[in-house]
Amino acid sequence: MSEIGKNSAPDKVSMLTVDEGGAGQRLDNFLAKQLKGVPKSHIYRIVRSGEVRVNSKRVDAAHKLQLGEMLRIPPVRTASPATKPGAIPEHNQFIHAQFLDAILYEDEAMIAINKPSGMAVHGGSGISRGVIEQLRMERPQAKYLELVHRLDRETSGVLLIGKKRSALVKLHEMLRANQVQKRYVMLVNGIWHNQKQRVVLPLKKVVQDNGEKRVWVEDGGQVSESIFHLRQNFGEFTLLEADLITGRTHQLRVQLAHLGFPIVGDDKYGDFALNKTLQKRGLKRMFLHSAETTLNHPLSGEALKLVAPLPKELGTFLNTLQIEHAKTL
Repeated sequence: MSEIGKNSAPDKVSMLTVDEGGAGQRLDNFLAKQLKGVPKSHIYRIVRSGEVRVNSKRVDAAHKLQLGEMLRIPPVRTASPATKPGAIPEHNQFIHAQFLDAILYEDEAMIAINKPSGMAVHGGSGISRGVIEQLRMERPQAKYLELVHRLDRETSGVLLIGKKRSALVKLHEMLRANQVQKRYVMLVNGIWHNQKQRVVLPLKKVVQDNGEKRVWVEDGGQVSESIFHLRQNFGEFTLLEADLITGRTHQLRVQLAHLGFPIVGDDKYGDFALNKTLQKRGLKRMFLHSAETTLNHPLSGEALKLVAPLPKELGTFLNTLQIEHAKTL
């Protein structure tokens, strides 16, 4: 299946037949790749309105495309001119510098990146470029680059990207079978006492018209499970590690906020007044980091342990807390 131009959306109705490269993808994710530069909120809108059709029928954004299906895409205009291939916008220069040093592991099948905080994994919803677009720009010769999973924009750490469709499909199977172990580090507001605590909560997710996701605890929601480990108390704050058993949207953030231990710096589910105070003390981001991912290689079966060091700004803030806490003892 050919893409709709190189860097522009179509100016007339396009009819595409789903080939092996598109088969198995969610409709919204496929359209986001095809309609480069179009906000995700607009993509959801044209799907809901029925302007996008699959085999002449209306479907929802989560529809999994099948080999041979005929896809109708309406004319859509991008909000701004496309960037020339290979060019790096001025506002992305700092990300480019970080990105070059962010590769944790790479072979012919996959890449592991230490994603910086503040960078989305993909464009959309007002974001012109994310990790996957940046990587494709850095490597125009690459034939296949797709996200294996996602990290929230403000979360840093290990992010997996497939370089082969066979590897991507296998990694997705492994994620569904809980064969990929992810460990996160977070600082929460409050004094956590249990050395090890298993948390299981039902989470309800809603995607708003602007593409923003909101999640809360509600009976009947998807089951979410995490195992938290106490690492260190700093008076009013606690450093935790968490093993993800399931991988729901905003899982750790919502679970901890529901339990009364919001992640510090979280601007969606956290303590907003406290966050402002902590900004003055040096913490200018959410303290959530994907520190370690353990898995077997999707093609060779080799055991891999991918470790992303704690970002400097988080380590510095912990040192500050350590010094402050020691003075109170």
